[in-house]
Parts: sequence; structure tokens; C-alpha cells
Amino acid sequence: MTAVGASGLPILMDTFVRLTKSPVVSIAKIRGCVRGVSSEFVLACDMRFASRENTRLGQPEVGVGLHPGGGGTERLPHLVAVAARSKLSSARMTSMATPRNDTDTVNRALPDAELDGFVDGLARRIASFDRRAIGAAKNLVNQVSLPSTDRLLDAITSFETSLTWPEAQQRIQAVLKRGLQRDGDFEKRWPAVLGTLLET
Repeated sequence: MTAVGASGLPILMDTFVRLTKSPVVSIAKIRGCVRGVSSEFVLACDMRFASRENTRLGQPEVGVGLHPGGGGTERLPHLVAVAARSKLSSARMTSMATPRNDTDTVNRALPDAELDGFVDGLARRIASFDRRAIGAAKNLVNQVSLPSTDRLLDAITSFETSLTWPEAQQRIQAVLKRGLQRDGDFEKRWPAVLGTLLET
């Protein structure tokens, strides 16, 4: 049996829910490859900022014959509400001159050289605000956007079922055979070959 956390969810999803419900603001600074469950982790954060040159984001599960099971299908539709958390927590106005993020998954993509300074400055700004106000704002946004426990449990149960599907097993074996989790070069490019996994 999978270990469960205080929310009654499996421990990984419980961790994501606790992160979202935390009264402090969580900021994911992304520099590197964020796919699958690591993408679901950053989706559970209040804000996400990425290196424009050095970040790769994705949910490749469907290409392997599965679907996201750690909250991706529940959280992605609510990114508008997650963006509301960012606006409420940072008390910033958005200029139309500010470059929009390169992906819907992050609040903003910045040049790599600017990422650390930007995130540090934002974190310090937020830290100067009244914690009660931040916690109250997050709580109200969560009432609208946090997926229910039932919905999250349905997703993980469905994901576990999808692992037993014959085509999913074939695709998983094919991607492992090509180098997933062993070959660094393949790790960087494997989502590009998902459409050819079962070709002989």
C-alpha cells in the first residue's frame, strides 16, 4: 500500500497539496529540465520563474501511453487562478511592455543571467509584507483553484491503471530501451521521439 499523508492522499500528492496550502509563498526557480512529476511539483508552487535559455518544460506522459497522475491535469486548467496568487502576493502591477512568459506553465521566463537576481528581489519584496495578508489571500485563491482530494485521488488511481495498459507497457519499454534514465543525451531529447516509439 502506498504511504499516505495527513490529507489522505499518497505522500507525493500530499506534499504538493501541503506546499500549495502553506501560508508562505513558494517560488520555483527553474533552470533545467522539468517534466512529468517534477512539472507537477512546480505547478504546486505559487509562482514559477524560468531561465529562458536553460529550461525545458513538459508533460510527456500521453506520449508514453499514460497520463499525468500527480496533479498535472487538475492544476494546469487553473493556471489563471495560480497567476492570481502571484499578483495578490507580490502586489505588483503588470505592464504590457513586460515580455510575457514563453510558456503557460511559468509566470515569466527571463534571461538566465537575470533569473537569480529577479527571484531574490521578488522573494525579499514578498517577505516584507504582512504574513497574515499573504496567508489569507492564498487561502481564498485555494478555495477556488485547489483540486479536491477526490479529484486528485481519481487522477492517481487512473494513472496507476494506465501503467497496466499493454500499449503503455510497450511504450515504456521502448523509451527505456532507447536510453531513458541512462543516457544523458537521450534524456534531453526523448520527448521528440515519442511519436515514433512503436515504429519498427
